[in-house]
Amino acid sequence: MPEFQRLEFSRLSPDEQARRLEEFYARLRQRRSVRHFSDEPVPLHLIETAVRCAATAPSGANQQPWTFVVVGDAAVKRRIRLAAEAEERESYARRMTEEWLEALRPLGTDWHKPFLETAPYLIVVFRQDYGVEGERKIKHYYVQESVGIAAGFLIAALHLAGLATLTHTPSPMGFLGEILERPKNERACLLIPVGYPAEDAVVPSIGKKQLSEVLIERL
Repeated sequence: MPEFQRLEFSRLSPDEQARRLEEFYARLRQRRSVRHFSDEPVPLHLIETAVRCAATAPSGANQQPWTFVVVGDAAVKRRIRLAAEAEERESYARRMTEEWLEALRPLGTDWHKPFLETAPYLIVVFRQDYGVEGERKIKHYYVQESVGIAAGFLIAALHLAGLATLTHTPSPMGFLGEILERPKNERACLLIPVGYPAEDAVVPSIGKKQLSEVLIERL
């Protein structure tokens, strides 16, 4: 029989609910994807606490099918940059369609990824496609959805800690598992440079959709 415990839940007043949500929104709306990082050191405990936040995310069957690898070693970051740039160079030259390239033009991106070395930390998010218990494989459920939610928690936590991030997805990403020596059941799905923005950092002049464009109410 499953075991249960009493839910710990604090009921808030309507005013406090609204205040907290507005404050959270005000901070999140300032989040931007950053590609110009300072090499200024970041306290490791901030990264660790942000990962702790990510690990509280809900997951299918509570299997928590994620691994977060934090990279601060300069030599390893160098290897990751070179491998990522090799894949990105091929993508920009041959793999991406003209439509895809056109969609990326407002962001001003190309295959050069210096931020992979400049940022003090890289966090590589791995999805565990299945669990391993001795010689036995354990099926995992809703892996992609679960890891996506955890990654969202992680990005929000890092932003609230006053750190800049970028969601980088070089494709294919198999080189990350090889460089970081991860087991076969883990697959890299997101590479997040983390640090402080450079003093002269710039971001594209783009915006988010209005609430009316993303919210449909059937009340």
